[in-house]
Amino acid sequence: MTARLLPFALLAALLWAMAALHLLPLAQWPAWPLDPARMDIPQILLGFGLMPRGVVALLAGAGLGLSGAILQAVLRNPVADPTTLGISAGAQLALVIATMLAPSLLDGGRWPVAMTGAGLAAGLVLAIGARRGFAPVTMVIAGMLVGMTASAVATAMTLARGEYLLSLVIWNGGSLVQGDWSGVRVLAGVLAFGAVASALLARPLRVLSLGAEGASGLGLNVAGVRLLAVGVAVVLAGAVSAELGLIAFVGLAAPALARTMGAASIPRLLALSPLIGALILSVCDGLVLLVADHVGEMFPTGALTGLIGGPLLIWLLPRLRGSTPPGTERAEGPAPRRDRPAPLLAGMALALVIAALVLVWIGRVPGGWAVLDAESAAAFLPMRLPRLIAAAAAGASLAIAGAILQRLTANPLASPEVLGVSGGAAMGYAGVVYLAAAPTAAMLMMGTMAGGAVTLAMVAAFVSRREMPAERVLLAGIAVSALAAAVLSAAMAAGDARSFQILGWLSGSSSAVTMPGALALATLAAVLWAGALAARRWLAVLPLGAGIAGGLGLPLRRARLLLIALAGMATGAATVLVGPLSFVGLMAPHLARRLGLARPGDHVAGAALIGAGLMLAADFGARMAGFPYDLPLGLFASLIGAPWLIWLMTRPPR
Repeated sequence: MTARLLPFALLAALLWAMAALHLLPLAQWPAWPLDPARMDIPQILLGFGLMPRGVVALLAGAGLGLSGAILQAVLRNPVADPTTLGISAGAQLALVIATMLAPSLLDGGRWPVAMTGAGLAAGLVLAIGARRGFAPVTMVIAGMLVGMTASAVATAMTLARGEYLLSLVIWNGGSLVQGDWSGVRVLAGVLAFGAVASALLARPLRVLSLGAEGASGLGLNVAGVRLLAVGVAVVLAGAVSAELGLIAFVGLAAPALARTMGAASIPRLLALSPLIGALILSVCDGLVLLVADHVGEMFPTGALTGLIGGPLLIWLLPRLRGSTPPGTERAEGPAPRRDRPAPLLAGMALALVIAALVLVWIGRVPGGWAVLDAESAAAFLPMRLPRLIAAAAAGASLAIAGAILQRLTANPLASPEVLGVSGGAAMGYAGVVYLAAAPTAAMLMMGTMAGGAVTLAMVAAFVSRREMPAERVLLAGIAVSALAAAVLSAAMAAGDARSFQILGWLSGSSSAVTMPGALALATLAAVLWAGALAARRWLAVLPLGAGIAGGLGLPLRRARLLLIALAGMATGAATVLVGPLSFVGLMAPHLARRLGLARPGDHVAGAALIGAGLMLAADFGARMAGFPYDLPLGLFASLIGAPWLIWLMTRPPR
């Protein structure tokens, strides 16, 4: 089995040796032990830079591989790893917050902060999973969404503090650059701890593989073993995040490849996964060094490892055993149904108009809060009105897309963010930025709309060909989102002007919107709204299932394609303004349904009005919280959406 790894080990060694020889001929390599007083600059770069970097790649890869193997074994979930369960993103967010808001916390090192963030993220995901019996689909959905939220907040905070921008962008991408051997010593100690702990856990994990009931019957403390195993995995992943930043999906790939090589038992899985993880990260870092030697630019290795995660997760989906995810209508209980929704919709529309007027007249001035007089309001109106119109139109578009997707997939957890539509729209935006010499607003909007529609079509085609249940649509979309995040991370790590344009857009801002752009977005939202209302019969029948819909004469293929295109265009148009993550598309349709707007037309209308109101609130917060500077709109939308998402997924089934 290990003989099959020999070519990869030779490749990793060859790539590192090529980088080392490019830096310094073999005859001039420094002798051991290394003494910087007797070394010139190239020798110091080799002995205290490239050499520890090569060892750190092996140690970090081994740690992530072992962490993923432990998580997959204890949760009986083949797509669990520190990335898919949000552990690495939790550590990343904690370190970003500490760096910006409380740097004194880092005086004792980054470890305590990283472990706290990783532990809190893991605890949240485990709490959600425990309410649903640790179902694999539930765990991955919860973990990926917690991770997406943490990454979105970290990105927005990074953008908001310009003095940390470049260093945090590179660090968030997972940089293996070393300046001494301290990282090697730290990670070696952590890996030794993980090896001992995994050896002690191997037998309990074998018993747990029989199932919780069977293991309890044999006298195993199931809860204790789960906590210990997850704790070890968190320590391994948190240590790597503290030293190197966010390195994605090595913990997912290593155990998957170990199984394909015949590691059927848990002891073999725990033994082989660290070796494969070490080789994966080492080869990826060698490729980064090779590219840097030829083009002169260095980008974080973690950005490259992330590119394998999305395709690998999609490949693993047919092999994932799962159950219905949380949040289905049956689990939440029947939603109320309002007989006369017209008065409620009229009241919501009136409240939206009043809120917009209030937001025009109130604000902050150097002396504090104030209600503007008529002259000041007239002066500020040309600046405030476009962004209010644009924010409301973007919120309505995302809500319409969410309502369509939830009915199309018959799954109330579906939303543009979850199904990868926002990620595809983000790649479309980045593609226009990099391919067009001087991209216009119209080009950027067309690119994001096309990216969203194409991505959703690909996800739907992938799932329909394999006849997967509705919850697999969510995981396929999350895999696309992960791939999109990796592509964007690799693009931004280059550090040129286009990278910072993409980074600024990721957090979302309406500060630069013009009146023509706002009116165009509002017109498009109205057209999409009308299209969704025209398709209300399809939206009423599709949640009943393909069999019933086909029996009622619904043109399934055409209906799905048109609805996919509609949702993709709505998401793409809104994403240009608010960035790829806001959760408005998840919240607004839920709130509308809970208000009794059950009929498709009422549901879409109510969701659109609620989405517009939520985005107005987010825009107001973005303007006021950091006065006199505008903070990222996407950050505030995410902060509104994250508590709702967590509450939704922690509700016990009925």
